[in-house]
Amino acid sequence: MISGHLLPTFMRKLADSMKLKNYTGLLYISPWIIGFLVFQFYPIFASLYYSFTDYSMARDPKFIGFKNYVDMFTIDPNFLLSLKVTIVYVLMAVPLKLIFALIVAVVLNLKLKFVNFFRTVYYIPSILGGSVAIAILWRAMFLKDGLVNHVLAYLHIPPVEWFGSTYIALFTLSLLTVWQFGSSMVLFLAGLKQIPQELYEAGTMDGASKLRMFFTITLPMLTPIVFFNLVMQMITALQEFTSAFVVTNGAPMKGTYLYGMKLYEEAFSNFKMGYASALSWVLFVLILIITFFIFRSSKSWVHYEDGGH
Repeated sequence: MISGHLLPTFMRKLADSMKLKNYTGLLYISPWIIGFLVFQFYPIFASLYYSFTDYSMARDPKFIGFKNYVDMFTIDPNFLLSLKVTIVYVLMAVPLKLIFALIVAVVLNLKLKFVNFFRTVYYIPSILGGSVAIAILWRAMFLKDGLVNHVLAYLHIPPVEWFGSTYIALFTLSLLTVWQFGSSMVLFLAGLKQIPQELYEAGTMDGASKLRMFFTITLPMLTPIVFFNLVMQMITALQEFTSAFVVTNGAPMKGTYLYGMKLYEEAFSNFKMGYASALSWVLFVLILIITFFIFRSSKSWVHYEDGGH
């Protein structure tokens, strides 16, 4: 027991000890806090301010109100072009990536020999795919005399001008994104592991085929994973830059001129930092709107184990 006259002293020491522990915790997380404030928090609000200015790195920012935003929608023809190309790219790349990731996850969920090795191999492209080196390799593979056309020639198929037309070039870029399906595959694989086997046993007893069980059991149970992957891959695809810049540089005829290239060009080629900041905030709002509608639509197609939506 602590006597009455010693209780205030004990409580004061306890409070001092708790304060010390709090400061110790703050000290450990201070690198992250400093990094967040310097490299994320400040740049976000600085870019919002610069979006209302005429600013380049050569001179001080001059406040011009909404002129950057007005010019974007009324004067700049490449703005709407890049927006259109990016949306088409997202509609190509994201569904193909999710479908391919789901198919591979289903195959790797089977009891196969060396399955862990194959899971690792299929995940590697997600680590390497965003690099400049892989983008250069991808461009070399799809040249007129590249590896892909050599394989087609071996199969007696005429060579394809992969970068010769707008939609084929954009499709070729989307294939690079599809190739990086590893992260989505891992999430699908984790979801498949959580589906109760009793459901498949009941389906087999009822005479359901494997294809029917996939669409009535597997896919509905995976809708939360599909929802998460859809949101994350959509956000990533809308911000794509490396593949378009390295592989095609926007060609042919700006058919692969993604929004990320437009933003980069204004900031680091034309040195219009204020205008580039406005472009980045428009992209942010676009991502926000699309994500909002995906969340709203999820009530009708995402199903959870507790029966909720």
